[in-house]
Amino acid sequence: MTRSILSRRRALLLSGTALAAPMIASGIARASGDWPNRPVRYIVPFPAGGPTDTLSRIVCRELEIMTGQQFVIENRSGSGGVVGAEAVARATPDGYTIGLYTIAAHAIAPTLYVKLPFDAAKDFTGIAILWEVPNMLMTRLDFPANTVPELIALLKANPGKYSFASSGAGTSPQITGELFKSMAGVNILHVPYRGSAPAHQDLLAGQVDMMFDNIPGPLGLMRGGKVKGFAVTSKERHPSVPNIPAMDEFLPGFEISSWGGFCGPAGLPPAMVDKLSGLTKTALESAAVKEAFDKQGATRRWLNPADTAAYRAENEKRLAPIIKASGAKVE
Repeated sequence: MTRSILSRRRALLLSGTALAAPMIASGIARASGDWPNRPVRYIVPFPAGGPTDTLSRIVCRELEIMTGQQFVIENRSGSGGVVGAEAVARATPDGYTIGLYTIAAHAIAPTLYVKLPFDAAKDFTGIAILWEVPNMLMTRLDFPANTVPELIALLKANPGKYSFASSGAGTSPQITGELFKSMAGVNILHVPYRGSAPAHQDLLAGQVDMMFDNIPGPLGLMRGGKVKGFAVTSKERHPSVPNIPAMDEFLPGFEISSWGGFCGPAGLPPAMVDKLSGLTKTALESAAVKEAFDKQGATRRWLNPADTAAYRAENEKRLAPIIKASGAKVE
């Protein structure tokens, strides 16, 4: 085969590829009008049974009722939410693969990780922020302290002896623990897990001593009489547990909360983004979601797509000095 024939064939292939790209984009744009007309894949970057998984399922269940289509939950855990977030970033921007927007993967990871497989600012389309939840410090029942001052005194007297679990490196529970270590001046061993559920199991089994976790998890365990609650990390006491003090009462200025929402890969058609964002707003206003969120101790907070992107960026900027000061880093 001559070089000239090869060149002509290569030119035809390249021109075909160039023509296909706008055709695909046009098809996606047209499809946004009747979205969703088939099941939607929804990626949760943490294991089933954890707080973010539970809250996601509550919203997706309401969206199924509203749209008549399934929102199929896929749990893709690992690396503090990074594995699942990468799967969303690499998906086709057709609206049929979306996922959980998290403080861990999208606001903490950019500072904590030396290298990420995605750009948190450029590789995602923010759709909506849906909830905020403080973290709570809990310990196993037989832990030899009952108040935050007793806990701090015990940890100072026994540096490195006790451990705290988290739902993974780079999650808000880990950063909350690092902030506690820094502000209280204590040394506790961090033990990361692939989500809250396995961490809860080891806490109850006495394999770890304490844990910071999104409040829905500790609430369920406390109601079952399985753990001791010490403090919440919101600025003030939480209405779900008014008898549990805020950490700020003992360490002034201590405040950190987790949040979650919906996102998709970069390049989602604006009409589709607006439609899904509006659906989530309506879902949050439903009596069923309100009741379920209240039971979980989650605060409903809806932000539109533009404000969602700004909120993520603001959180990354605010948390960066806390992460750097803690010395926490993931290679």
